[in-house]
Amino acid sequence: MIRKRRPTMEDGLPSKDEILAFIAENPGKAGKREIARAFGISGGARIGLKRILKELTEDGHIEKSRKRLVKSGELPAVGVYRVSERDPQGDLIGVPVKWEGSDENATPPRLLIEPDKKSKAVPGIGDRVLAKLIERDLEQFELPGIRQAVRVIKILPKREDSILGIYRRDPINGGGRLVPIDKKTQELSIDDASKGDASEGDLVAVSITRSGRSKTPRAHVREVIGPMASEQAVSMIAIHALGIPYIFPDAVLTEAERATQPDLKGREDWRDVPLITIDPADAKDHDDAIYAEPDDDPANEGGVIAYVAIADVAYHVRMGGNIDREAIKRGNSVYFPDRVVPMLPERISNDLCSLREGEDRPSMAVRMVFDKTGKKKRHSFHRVMIRVAAGISYNQAQSAIDDTTDEVTGPILESILKPLWAGYEVLKTGRDAREPLELDIPERKLMLKPDGTIDRVVIPPRLDAHKLVEEFMIQANVAAAETLEKHKQGLIYRIHDNPSPEKLEGLREFLQSMDLSFPKGGNLRPSMFNAILRRTAETEQAPLVSQVVLRSQAQAEYNPENIGHFGLNLLKYAHFTSPIRRYADLVVHRALIAALKLGDDGLPAGFDGKLADIAGHISTTERRAMAAERDTKDRLIAAFLSDKVGARFTGKISGVTRVGLFVQLSDTGADGFIPASTLGYDYYHYDEPNHQLIGEATGETFRLGDIVDVKLVEAAPLAGALRFEMLTEGRRHPKGKAPGHLTRNKGRGKGSFGSKGRKKPGTTRPRTVKPRVKKGRKR
Repeated sequence: MIRKRRPTMEDGLPSKDEILAFIAENPGKAGKREIARAFGISGGARIGLKRILKELTEDGHIEKSRKRLVKSGELPAVGVYRVSERDPQGDLIGVPVKWEGSDENATPPRLLIEPDKKSKAVPGIGDRVLAKLIERDLEQFELPGIRQAVRVIKILPKREDSILGIYRRDPINGGGRLVPIDKKTQELSIDDASKGDASEGDLVAVSITRSGRSKTPRAHVREVIGPMASEQAVSMIAIHALGIPYIFPDAVLTEAERATQPDLKGREDWRDVPLITIDPADAKDHDDAIYAEPDDDPANEGGVIAYVAIADVAYHVRMGGNIDREAIKRGNSVYFPDRVVPMLPERISNDLCSLREGEDRPSMAVRMVFDKTGKKKRHSFHRVMIRVAAGISYNQAQSAIDDTTDEVTGPILESILKPLWAGYEVLKTGRDAREPLELDIPERKLMLKPDGTIDRVVIPPRLDAHKLVEEFMIQANVAAAETLEKHKQGLIYRIHDNPSPEKLEGLREFLQSMDLSFPKGGNLRPSMFNAILRRTAETEQAPLVSQVVLRSQAQAEYNPENIGHFGLNLLKYAHFTSPIRRYADLVVHRALIAALKLGDDGLPAGFDGKLADIAGHISTTERRAMAAERDTKDRLIAAFLSDKVGARFTGKISGVTRVGLFVQLSDTGADGFIPASTLGYDYYHYDEPNHQLIGEATGETFRLGDIVDVKLVEAAPLAGALRFEMLTEGRRHPKGKAPGHLTRNKGRGKGSFGSKGRKKPGTTRPRTVKPRVKKGRKR
């Protein structure tokens, strides 16, 4: 409650000091009306109060915040803050977005930011939040320089602080213009005084400086990213558009340069264990090494012992240090066709923590014993020093097993590679019995020329060497989760939920249209999906069924609460094997060090409460990385095809929506769109359960997975977008029209669309004629 004051001045107005004292006692609650009420000011005296408040504002003593007055240098009761970092304990730290401190306190204050406990959404570094000041005893947090705390009300949407585009000179009118990479953004004018160092064809980031209803918005160049012709320009678009940190601060690089390798103190000497690394041929960092040997225990006849050693990143990246704060901000490395944005500086990732052949390297290792059925009998974790016996590529390893060795694989074929493959056969037996989800989705790789443009697109073969390494890593991850649970140590799991009931029902309806059934109720298992995949494997519906099964699955994420991993059919699973490129794995390493008392650089006591925030953040950065990689590939392929407009391609329908079809080309994997209005002269209904569009009059059907021929009619490299024209006639419905549940009695009905005029059943669509669009029809 705001108490009334008695003004001391003769004219009935309070002094400036009294007003400032009142505002200080009522932070965030004192507006002009409240001040007038408190001091009993009414009538013409309000004009005098307004004058005093104006003078205090001009002198910098007070400022306006959400229609309330606060003393300069103080925070409002509710304000907007930007999450700037995490402290060594994992707490979020932020600063006010708008700050106009007094002369003595010009630096924005740093505050503890507490997430909303009722919401599952957790802000990440760089997010803006609306938050309110709260009372909090901050001594328990041990946060130097933190004097206040706020609690999140909501996470604010991403703001378009800058727009990316290509700078073009305007030789006629002078100045220049911005051609945005987003086709939904209109062009912007740029004055010569606002272009900075931008040159013709440069990729730039701009901010809008002036706009009006009758004027073209104008822009100011904030940053020149580089020429679009440069090797890394395309990936830089995604980096800037998604706000991915890519420049390491000087403090991080300095800390990395000072890092040194440990000695054997506190470590087991595993340098005689003949571990090898198997990686892609172009890999620059090697964070896992493996070895297997038969178990000579008579009680475990036919069993094997598998060893997995992982780079000891926790030793070099200490909690709360400069490298650690930058690593958690990035969350993970981001891989583009032309570059890598690493989570850790190269001094750490490519040097000190890279398991190089013939060099001593500190590692976290697990020794696992399996019986002949592939069932794990026991395991143990160790902090060790290793020396990799050989570093080879997947192709080298596979070729050697297939009887083609070279100077590296020849000497280790009998002693290392064959025992390793024998160990994999045992683990594979266990995997087959577990029966995880078997979705084989080919992944295309873009091969680039020296100038950063695409040379060709290839689908690397899926080798047994890939499967071997994958299964060794999976078993090490399982062992990590089991160990931490046994010691009641908090950790971040890698979880994968069961498909939702809604998605399962959609899958059942789709399968019923193909005379296939999917069980209802009971204990859902991956083997149920595998049975459907096997049943259709040799049919023309195989690609379609694989796509629909994939779309029915949930997305994997990080979480300190365990629900298991449905896709792998595992009850306990955590990421342990890639701490160089994933912060989740580094947390698991530190948890193991703490649980097993392997050093003083593990997770501190009481850290469990921070794991949910960290898991939420790194799940977000993982999705951000996936979007950046996908967008960059789309832009590169669109540029590759830009000189092939008018060409004919074969592909398959990869997506069906209410407004059109997505088609993926067979040779490049490029995705393009066909608007429904260009399909012809029929009205097309969207049959969502069966993933298809059906013509009302003709029954012509375009379905997910259909193989079709298309013509490329537009390529937009900056946006990574392609537009096709359909050249293939759709399937014909047996009854010659849309099924009964999609027909209409009157009007057009919900979910229908098409061009004006109906095509007569049985006629051929004139593909070269521009489709007529129904005027005034809303999409």
